[in-house]
Order: sequence, then C-alpha cells, then structure tokens
Amino acid sequence: MIVLATALLCAPAAAQTAAPPSDLPAPTQSADPAAPPQTLTPQTAAEDQAAPDRDIVVTGSRIVSSGYNAPTPTTVIGEDQILKNAQPNIFNAVAQLPSLQGSTGASTGTFSTSSGTQGLSSFSLRGLGPIRTLTLLDGQRVVGANVSGVPDISMFPQLLVKRVDVVTGGASASYGSDAVGGVVNFITDTRFKGFKANVQGGITNYGDDKQGLVQAAFGTSLFGDKLHLIVSGEYDDEDGVGPGDFGTDLAKGRDWYRATTLVNTGQANNGLPQFNYRDYAQPYQYARYGLINNGPLQGIAFDQNGAPYNFNYGSNGVPVRNVPNNNAPAGVTGCFPGNSFCVGGDLSGAPGSGASLKSSLERLNGFGRIGFDFAENNEAYVTVNIAQVKTSNQPSPGYNRASLTVQCANPFLPQLVRDRCATAINPAANTVGITQFGFGTSNGNFPDPLVQTDRRQYRFVGGLKGKFEIGGTPWNYDTYYEHGITLAAIDVDNTVLQPRYVAATNAITLNGAIVCADPVARAAGCQPINIFGGAVPSASALAYVTPANGPLQRTKLTQDVASLNFSGEPLNLWAGPLSVAFGGEYRREFYRVHGDPYGAGVTALSPNSTAYPADPLLNSALGSNWAAGNYKNGRGKYEVYEGFLELNLPLFNSEAIGRANLNGAGRVTHYSTSGTVWAWKAGGTWDTPLDGIRLRAVTSRDVRAPNLSELFAAPTVTTLPNFTNPFPPAGGVQAFQNTIGNPNLKPEIARNTEVGIVLSHPSWAPGLGLSFDYYKIKLDGVVSTLSPDQIVRFCFEGNQAFCGGFVLNSPTQGGNFINVQPFNLASWKTSGFDIEASYQWKKPLGIPGNFTLRVLGTHVKEFLVDAGIAGVDVVDQAGANNGATPDWKWLATQSYDNDVFSLNLQERWFSDGVFGNQYVVCTSACPASTANHPTIDYNTMKGAFYIDLGGSVNLTKQVSMFFKVDNLFDHDPEPAPQTNTGLDVNPALYDTLGRFYRLGVRARF
Repeated sequence: MIVLATALLCAPAAAQTAAPPSDLPAPTQSADPAAPPQTLTPQTAAEDQAAPDRDIVVTGSRIVSSGYNAPTPTTVIGEDQILKNAQPNIFNAVAQLPSLQGSTGASTGTFSTSSGTQGLSSFSLRGLGPIRTLTLLDGQRVVGANVSGVPDISMFPQLLVKRVDVVTGGASASYGSDAVGGVVNFITDTRFKGFKANVQGGITNYGDDKQGLVQAAFGTSLFGDKLHLIVSGEYDDEDGVGPGDFGTDLAKGRDWYRATTLVNTGQANNGLPQFNYRDYAQPYQYARYGLINNGPLQGIAFDQNGAPYNFNYGSNGVPVRNVPNNNAPAGVTGCFPGNSFCVGGDLSGAPGSGASLKSSLERLNGFGRIGFDFAENNEAYVTVNIAQVKTSNQPSPGYNRASLTVQCANPFLPQLVRDRCATAINPAANTVGITQFGFGTSNGNFPDPLVQTDRRQYRFVGGLKGKFEIGGTPWNYDTYYEHGITLAAIDVDNTVLQPRYVAATNAITLNGAIVCADPVARAAGCQPINIFGGAVPSASALAYVTPANGPLQRTKLTQDVASLNFSGEPLNLWAGPLSVAFGGEYRREFYRVHGDPYGAGVTALSPNSTAYPADPLLNSALGSNWAAGNYKNGRGKYEVYEGFLELNLPLFNSEAIGRANLNGAGRVTHYSTSGTVWAWKAGGTWDTPLDGIRLRAVTSRDVRAPNLSELFAAPTVTTLPNFTNPFPPAGGVQAFQNTIGNPNLKPEIARNTEVGIVLSHPSWAPGLGLSFDYYKIKLDGVVSTLSPDQIVRFCFEGNQAFCGGFVLNSPTQGGNFINVQPFNLASWKTSGFDIEASYQWKKPLGIPGNFTLRVLGTHVKEFLVDAGIAGVDVVDQAGANNGATPDWKWLATQSYDNDVFSLNLQERWFSDGVFGNQYVVCTSACPASTANHPTIDYNTMKGAFYIDLGGSVNLTKQVSMFFKVDNLFDHDPEPAPQTNTGLDVNPALYDTLGRFYRLGVRARF
C-alpha cells in the first residue's frame, strides 16, 4: 500500500520530508521533547508493532514484505501529529481528514432520545456511514459500542497510539466485512519503554464545555528484554454544552439560532413554491404555557401566571375558528398549513433551542499488555482493555403536546375563559356554548428530560506472532483470539407517561377538591395538573406524570474472534520475490436488549415490578406509553467463517522501465444469516523511470453483511412531534416512528475502483510530494429505509404500496405511527478524487528550524442514492450540506519547528452547497411539486472556513507546554433547515460550539 507523508492531519514535525521512496512517513525531529523519539529510517511510522526484524506492515494488505507497495491509497497520521492537534479524543483529530465524511462524535446525536449514539465516536469514510468503515486496533476487530457494530474510538488506549492508517479504498478482500469505504487502523506502541504523561484542559469562548484530561503510560522490559509490560490509563471529563431555553435562546449567549425552517405552504400546484425558506418559524399549535388551537376560542394563550391573552401568530395570522370542535389543531390564515408554521410572532414555545449542543462526557480507560518473547522473533501476548464512557444530554425542553382536549369545566381554567365557553358559538351544531376545545402546550413548567448513557467495554486478546522457516524460506504468522463485551445502559429522566398526562390534565371538582376526572386513574394515584400557565405542578403530580423510574434500555453485546494469518515469500522470480498472505477467521456477534414494561410492553424480560407497577391506563401489551424513549426487547446473533489468499507478483524491475507489481486477493465468507459471498481485489503499482513518478490502480469487490441492528433490532420508537400530514385534515400531527429489524437481509455488494498518480520527492525537489487519486464506488443491495415523510407522501400521491404502514388519524392516545423497516432495495454510486500535497523546507531563509506545508482535499463529484422503489427518483447527495458529503472538503496545515518551540496553523474548509439536490428552485411559474422533486424558493447552504492555531515550548528536555485554539475566529454554523421543529443544524459538518481554547503539559521520561 502506498502511504503518503502528505496525508498528515495537523502541523507535521520539523524535519519531515515528503513521501520517501517507500511511501512511508519520513523521520521527524520534533520540537516537542515530550514527543516520541524518531529514527532516521523510513520504517519508523509503519513498522510492525512488535517486529524485531523491522518488516513493514501496511494496513490495507496482509502482505508483509520489505519494499512492498500496495495499490490502495493510505493516509498515515503519526503520533507527533496527534499530539499537536491537542484533542481530548484522538477521534476528533482523525475525523478532520477530508476523506472522512459523516463521522459521529459527542456533538452529534444530542437532539435524540432513543438513538443511543450519544457520545459515540465512530468514523465514516466517503460518506458511506460508520457501518461501512472497518475500524481496527492493531489490525484486530473491536467489539461494537452499540448494535450497529461500530466501535467507540474513545475507548481505545489513546496515549499508546503511535500512528493511525486510514485506507481510502475497499479492503474487504484483505480484512473482511464492513471495509466498503475503507479501513481505519490504530497501531499501538507495543514495545514502549519509559513513562509519559499528558495533562490538559479546555474551555469554549462562551465559558462552557470545560474539559480536563489526564493520561499516563508506563512500559518496561524484564528478563533480558524478553518480557514486555505496558500499562496506560486516562480520565477525561467534558462538561458539554447544555441547552438554551424555549424560543431562539441558545446556551451562554450564542446568537446564531434563528429557528430557520422549510415551511410547507400546503400548496403543490398553484405556481408558487411549496416550501419556503424562513427564519423565525414558529408552530401555531402550541405555546409555552398553553394555547387554545381549535374551536371558537382558538387564539387564546396563557402567560406564566395563567392569565389569558391573544396569541401573536406572526405572518399576520388569524385563527380559523369556524371548524368542528375537536382535539385536532385548526388552521391559521396567512400561515403555512403544510406543517403548521407561522413566521415571527410569539416564539416563546418553540423548543428547538432547548437541545444540548454537545453531550457532557466522562471517560475512563485502562489498558495493559504483557508480551513474552518465547523465541527469537516470536512473541506471545495478552492485552486487556477496560473502558467506560458516560454521557448526558437534553434532547428538548418540556413536553410538546399539540392535540389535547380540554373541558371547559376544568377547575384550573381561568373564569374568564370559562365564561367565553358559555357564550361561544359552536360551529358544529350552530348553537351557543361549547363544552371543550383543542389545546396545545410546550409544558414549559415541566422539568426538562435528560438522557443518560453508560457504555462499558471489556476486551481481552491473547495471541502469538512471529517468524519461522520452511525450507529456508522465512514466514510470518499472526494468530489471536479476542473476546469483547459491551454493556450499554440508557436512562431517561423527566419523561412524560402520555396516558397519565391526559388523565392528570382532565380535572374536575369533587367534594370541594380538584381531582382527576377519571375514577380509574384516581384509584391508580392520579394527581391533577394545572396546564394553564407556568405554575410548577406539585411533587406528587409530577411523580405521577413523570415517575422517578423512567424509560430504560439495557444492552449486552459480545464479540468473539479467532484469526490466523500467514505471510511469506516462497519464490524468487525475475523481478523479485513472490509475496503470499493467507489465513482464516471465525467471528461470532451476539446481543440482547430489554426495556422497561411501560415502553417495551409487559413481558418476561420487562415485567411489572415495584419500580414499574401495573397501571390500567397504560397499554401493557404494546408499550410505547412514554412521550419518548420507548425501548423494546430483542436479541440476535450471527456467525462468520472466512478464508483469504493474497498475492503480490513483481512484474519487472529495471532502471530502464522502472519497477511494477501486481497485487490480488480473494476472500470467501460464509454468514450464518445470509449465506456465502465472495470479495476480491486486483491492482498494481508502477514506479516509472520518470524521477519520483508512480502510478497506481486497484479495483475490488467489497462486501458488508447486515449488522445486528439491521437484522434483529428491537423496534425503536421515536416521537415525531410535528409530523406533516398531507391527508385531510392536513397539518401537523404527533406520531411514533417505529423502526424495526429485518432478519431476511442480504450482504451489500460494492465495486470500488481507484486510479492515481504520485510524485514522491523527486531529486529536483526532494521536499515536494503530490498525489491525485480518482475513486468510484458502486454499492448494490444497500440496506436502507425511506424517511417517514417519504412513506406518507408517496402514499398521498397514489402509490398504494406505502399506504399500509402508517396511521395518522387514530382516535386512540398514542395510536398514530409510521413503520420504517430496512430492505436490500437501494443502490448508491459515488465518485470523486483526492488531492494531497506537501512541501518541507529546511532552514527557511537560513533560519534554524524547518517549515512544512501540507494540503489535503477531497472532491465528491456525485453521490447518487437510488431507493430501488418504483416511483422514487434517484437523488444526488453530493453538495447537500444537510448531509455528510459537501462538494469540496480541504485541510491545510503549516508549521514551523525548531529546538525551542513550534507553531502550527491549520485551515479547515468545505464548500457552499444546498439543502438537497431534489428541490426545484423557483419563485413563480413553478411546476407541480412532488415528493421526488418538491419546489422551493431558496436552496443554498453556505460552507464554512475554520482556522486553528497551536504551538508548544520546551520547558526542559523532558517536559513541554502546549496550547491550541480551534475555530480561532468563532465562525458560526449555518442553518440546516428541515420541515419540523428542532435545533436544525448539522454538527457532522459545522462547528456548533465556537472558539475553543486548550492548554496543557506533556512529559516523557
């Protein structure tokens, strides 16, 4: 594999040259005395973790051979570069690479209750998603942190990582399933000796997300350097960035949120755009402390003291009061009925700004390794990695309830409104007086929900590795057994039990006391709640509606892997040795999960108990009683058997025509769930006789088997609080999204092709390195689903195949739902190219030290998503900045290093884009708007440019102090408008926290 020194993440070390002949990172001479010492051999950054013979092991291939160049491009991030980026999690440093698109971290998943991905650090190459990027630790698999199977990078022994190899191409033939987008391999220093430590802190410009990180590692050898012992530990505490309030107020005075929304006019064929891009959109179904949203009293809201007032709808909106009196919110003239929004007006009840911008996170990590050289060049080893990551986030404030029926006799209702009930004209019966009305509230007086996750990982590996000879031919071997366990817990506090809420809000006066109207509810402990105003309910009332024991999920995942690999050079041919690698692997993945009886339903796995007593108001069979966090029960497993063979054939080697090799591999894999599948690759490299010029090309067939989540996932129930219903009566409704697994899924099949050219430090410019690589990926049988909006809209437009999977007009509390299930129907196609360049200048202008420039860029030419369903058009997601694949993404670094200090400047940029390429932009004479091609009046989403500054200074020969400022100019994120209510921003692309300061001290002895 060709490894470019140009692909360095942050300011490189001082004496580093660009892409030496072996295409391995060149030696470094760091200005930081706490950085690792470097030798002056090209093997430094890519030698095997325990290879006393110093053979080169390159990720993306199983071949072990000196001077071997594989055809798949690889970016290498060295330890010195990781240190200079000064992140509390190594994931944050690596994820900045342009080829990594759509990775998840502590700033993503914070708007969700049920996803379980809060704080999960996982990589996504080429925008194909974390599940299509294989992440390894020392070339070995790691147990998943949730049922999707992706590991959590923050659980790796970060201080021992000496380099990260990022393979930007398919590698299934060499490494197995999941390597469709590529491989990210963390290589640890298994021969570390001495002691090193890192202490750092950080804080944002707004005074939040305070961070503290302490790391230490110790290594030694005994018994004549035969026994090697390494231990490391780290503790990381990150406060996160909490929620703002209702309306548009973000945490700590951040002022970039404008409640930007794609409001739906509800008109698809009137010559005007159906969707309008608008700031300060507010739903007209509810207010912070209550709003009458149906019937002749529509438009009366309640302030914090419970006093009624006329609600300001914005958009010059006027409530439509002459509609039948029921609990469905009525329309507002001058506003947007398609998703029940007005523009401007009273935004006090909008919940979007009340979501956490970043989860708080606490991380503990312990690692130990014992290795014993039982013979020369042969080692037996055992590693133990125990880690815990805890997170906390607020998905939204209060509890949005848009369709509540309130009786005029409710004793909490102000007398003024009760008098209006008596004199109001009932449009349904054309009579005087009404007895009830529709009501919506954000329940701003309720405690805010809190989602807390606790993931614990236990990983044990035992293995042998080394060399032996057969007939005078040396062979390398590597065998290991890994057993991993993840225990994941999710707990949600302050979440409403919806049937109890309905009962508690329906109050009457009985024997002079205000009580719940339903006698069954009263007998079960119902306490009445005043929903008119901001009076905080009593402790007993809150305990009834939001009990102390809220939604929970408990998950156990196990992974067992047994692997055996051999590599050698059995023949010497005309142009060099024939290199061979072969081996096999067995893997077993298992999980089980259970929820609480109120969310999952009452079963043997989730029985009623003193913590969750039986309640006649709740649906005991189906569960889904919570407003959010209705976790279900499930279990599943699969087994994998596979074998592979890889060959490297030298074609020619002469000064006249250069040196070339042909590389090929095949792998057969049998999945217990889906049968047998083949993967292969074929490619080669040619070091041309032109000074420094190398050509490379590879094509491969890659596979990804469905993971446990896709096959056996327990149904996930997500609340859609303001879902757009196109059916009469059109408008926003509350519904549950039920996401369920599909055990009949088959493996995805990809065809991956890459062609590139490299200029590697020619004699006429030894400090220069350049590369250009074109890639094309075609993925068939993609496991995917349609969105709830697509499912409903396609039915509305006449495609009956979608009409049986949802109900949006159920008269039953919690009866609205939309089923979402994965199938092997879709296909994806993406293509583009990577550009990498570097230049190193020793003693610039005669000044002692070194100056280094690095630039990396990725252009996504297309990312075509074909749902594979009749009537659903192909959508190009390239350049859609609502997603993960901007047209262009660049990373540039400049550094100056000498023996006293270093300075590092970094620029991160991605290009302007659109909300979605499916939209038709128009302002008049618009064509008919459809689900495939909706019309819109504005479709531009600006990119972003960030500058980071860092540096270090030597205090002693062993100790240095460093600083780092990320997002130096405090660049705000762009709105990522959707068609619902939420904090519509894209943290996968944009920095949502603002300027960040870090300061720390490193030591190495």
